[in-house]
Amino acid sequence: MARRVMYLQLKTGYDTDRGPSWIAWVRFSKTWQTAYVHGRTLRRWWGLSSANFVDVDSGEEFWLSGPKRDRTDGRYGRGSPAVDADAAGPYEAFLGGVPLPGRERG
Repeated sequence: MARRVMYLQLKTGYDTDRGPSWIAWVRFSKTWQTAYVHGRTLRRWWGLSSANFVDVDSGEEFWLSGPKRDRTDGRYGRGSPAVDADAAGPYEAFLGGVPLPGRERG
């Protein structure tokens, strides 16, 4: 299973880019259609206006993407994501110019 440091934001119940967000390790299925993070199972979903994954249990919508060095991780602006303790080291190194683990080639 692939594992990546990702930006994720809860979209359900919040205005544009106002939901809580995190920098966290996310595990992906072999097909990259299912993500596992914070005890949730998220399935890739097409056709949503502001989200790209849906929680299979709660139906909540999430936006997942790779983090950006300029910290403009939200789709429409800057945010202040909470950084999980286990992702802090790789994330800080990434902000300093090091490739993310698993993304050494892009």
